[in-house]
Amino acid sequence: MEKYKIDEIHCREYLVDGELKKWEGDTSEVFSTIDIKEEGEYSPTLLGSIPDMDSDSAIQALESAKKAFNRGQGKWPTMKVRDRLKCMKRFADKMQEHRDIVVKLLMWEIGKNQTDSEKEFDRTVKYIYDTIDEYKNIDRSSSRFEKDSGIHAHIRRGPLGVVLCLGPYNYPLNETFCLLIPAILMGNTTIFKPAKHGVLLISPLLKAFKESFPPGVVNILFGRGRKICPPIMKTGFVDVLALIGHSSSAVALQDQHPNKNRLRLVLGLEAKNPAIILPDADLDLTIQECISGSLSYNGQRCTALKVIYVHESIADKFNTKFAKAVDNLKFGMPWDKDAFLTPLPEPNKPSYIKDLIDDAISKGADVINDKGGEVTDNYCYPAVLYPVNSSMKVFEEEQFGPVVPIIPFKKIDEPLDDMAMSEYGQQVSLFGSDTKKIGPLIDTLANLVCRVNLNSSCQRGPDIYPFTGRKNSAVSTLSVHDALRAFSIRTFVASKDNVHNNRILKKLLDSNDSNFISTDYIL
Repeated sequence: MEKYKIDEIHCREYLVDGELKKWEGDTSEVFSTIDIKEEGEYSPTLLGSIPDMDSDSAIQALESAKKAFNRGQGKWPTMKVRDRLKCMKRFADKMQEHRDIVVKLLMWEIGKNQTDSEKEFDRTVKYIYDTIDEYKNIDRSSSRFEKDSGIHAHIRRGPLGVVLCLGPYNYPLNETFCLLIPAILMGNTTIFKPAKHGVLLISPLLKAFKESFPPGVVNILFGRGRKICPPIMKTGFVDVLALIGHSSSAVALQDQHPNKNRLRLVLGLEAKNPAIILPDADLDLTIQECISGSLSYNGQRCTALKVIYVHESIADKFNTKFAKAVDNLKFGMPWDKDAFLTPLPEPNKPSYIKDLIDDAISKGADVINDKGGEVTDNYCYPAVLYPVNSSMKVFEEEQFGPVVPIIPFKKIDEPLDDMAMSEYGQQVSLFGSDTKKIGPLIDTLANLVCRVNLNSSCQRGPDIYPFTGRKNSAVSTLSVHDALRAFSIRTFVASKDNVHNNRILKKLLDSNDSNFISTDYIL
């Protein structure tokens, strides 16, 4: 335990216009729901504090980002690709120096176990290097002229402008940086506000951002989103809203923008990913994947399995085995060896989960695992609910916590119709063996969601694969490749094929007078 303790971090700096500025205003304390005081009565642990910034600070950051972009004329958007890549690599190298403290803060701030915290940090660093490599690939494919109908064209990808970047608490490093990194790399300038939980872990990285990028490229604010974000959006100078979180937040921010037609969106929103278990599924494999899918990080993932449909012919057998497996999961502190279940970071989450359980029970469901629904101040032990129906809140709402609804079905049209009617369409897990049944199902499911996982749980990675959703689950696609496209636009120089123009193009290529007109090949 001693080696995982951290000193309180009282962050009083924020990054604007390339300077770490001192905050002299109000502050907000940051608590962990983990209690280590052992005094008999539950007491959250104070981790530190952050600036509680205001609208004036928000506008200051916006002006910095605007100045750095300068309507596309700034140093960063017009810089050579290889030079932007050098800046990003410098940041990734510096970031790795802070692995230990960031991993500890992931455990303390959001209750993520040590293994997953280490994975989140390492995966994020790998994502940055992979994005650098992918941008090289994109640039290499652009380092040539095309010709059609007597017109030469040099086509590249250009930045969009000022990006407001808002990440989620459940992956405050990885998913946030999956927005921030490609946005920066493509030549945009950014304003970044960390999530409410998982905020202190950004403070060790402030200096790395400052030392790696030109002034105004990255601006980092702290505080409540409702105070900081609306003033920025109301100006109309945000070109891209990049957000992973709840659709209500995304809609509210869009409504603040006076020019919605020019506001680009990159959004990762809610999901209600189902598992569909056919009669011939391998139950041992299915239960293993459904445990991981529904309860990894206590179910606090958009990619979590949030409802399980099981064929009625195997429902009893599945339920018995699944309930036993859930009760065998180990609860502990994030640093405890093999701790799978850990304290919940949101103080109000246990009572919310309990309300879902009580509502389901009042409408005919049972808690079928022995420990299900046991509540403490900072945790609610996973409850397996059966049979769940459409009248229950847990059927409609994305629970984002440790409760697993199970719905029996007789005909496959039942889960398919539910999915078709759902407001969400991210992923599905399909468990079965008979290709005669699986084949047509895949054909249908691929039109209802954006990823069909065969005999495996839903997940985001590998990051090279597209991550998106239909309906209210996402706008734009995120992957190492797709994210670079999402934060840029195709732009090109066209030139009629004649002696005069060709002579100019050759001089441009020979002189390096233009960063855009270039056939340099980045290795």
